[in-house]
Amino acid sequence: MSLSYESSGVRYDRLDAFKRACQRVALTTGEALLAHGYCEPSDVRGESAYLIEAGDHYLAHVEEGLGTKNLVADAIYAATGRCFYREIGIDTVATIVNDLATCGALPVSVAMHAAVGDSEWFADEVRANDLAVGFAEGCRQAGAVWGGGETPTLRGVVDPSAIVLAGSAVGRIAPKSLRIAGDVRDGDAIIFLASSGVQTNGLTLCRQIAEKLPQGYQTPIGDGRTFGESLLAPSVIYVAFVRECQRRGLKLNYVAHVTGHGWRKLMRLGEPFVYEITNVRPEPSLFRFLREAGPISLREAYATFNMGIGFAAFVAPEIAEETLVAARSAGYDAWLAGAVKKEGSRKAVVVPPLDLIFAGDTLQVR
Repeated sequence: MSLSYESSGVRYDRLDAFKRACQRVALTTGEALLAHGYCEPSDVRGESAYLIEAGDHYLAHVEEGLGTKNLVADAIYAATGRCFYREIGIDTVATIVNDLATCGALPVSVAMHAAVGDSEWFADEVRANDLAVGFAEGCRQAGAVWGGGETPTLRGVVDPSAIVLAGSAVGRIAPKSLRIAGDVRDGDAIIFLASSGVQTNGLTLCRQIAEKLPQGYQTPIGDGRTFGESLLAPSVIYVAFVRECQRRGLKLNYVAHVTGHGWRKLMRLGEPFVYEITNVRPEPSLFRFLREAGPISLREAYATFNMGIGFAAFVAPEIAEETLVAARSAGYDAWLAGAVKKEGSRKAVVVPPLDLIFAGDTLQVR
């Protein structure tokens, strides 16, 4: 019997319904911005970052959490003595600033939220120091200052052996013309930027698979790495891609941070389009291992994991090659993956080489 993300206890229909309910109520608070000389742009609710509009710039704000990836690091640390909390620190920053960059904002300040069940968690100096070093490294990669944070002890809420990692960031878009607002058109090129692996999505399902493997996280996956090592590869931070495109004057019509919901995230934009992916790379070894070990169906894998892509950009076809050059010059592995099509009111992600179609109603985040 194939595994699914839902079988691991994660129900996106429940999560997304709550998010939509929050958006409706939150919208009623927008007038509070007027007293500060700001206003709320239209159509920002449901996007990865919240925008605040001023006369000559936008401010952007994001709150994000790491999820359960640190539990993999905990298991490996206990079993082998190898500490991966530097990587976990980078991951925490990545999940925050990558969302922030989707609107064109460059991060200015990042804050850490590190909640524990027992303050003794910080007594392990190696682990605590590695986390701090990694978080600072993530901020440097993003070009942001680490501005502060919060370290609550939540006995009875958080397991005493665990830490819940999250954080927030503030960014700025100036001039306002650099905003990535969703100006997608029929025929736009779809550019993919490679991920480092699962990054920060689908870890609950990965942990479920590890529990049934005789060697657990020490299981070889066939590329010279163990399952645990491959899961803990630090996430790619994509801020430099957005920054380089801005520097070169290349307009990004829309971008998607491919995390939860897998490739369905390509259709996050509210307007209906068909996103056709015709250039599919060979399946990375980690995802092939996950599908075989689960087992996980091909459709479930692409609906849950990033399957080798962490960021997608939609640009006018005439600047596709220049955008690829910009991405590669900034250090990213990028390629032309497909094209956007306008087919009336149809909304879908279509992957002909894999015979996969995800209809619009499979992603309801707004």
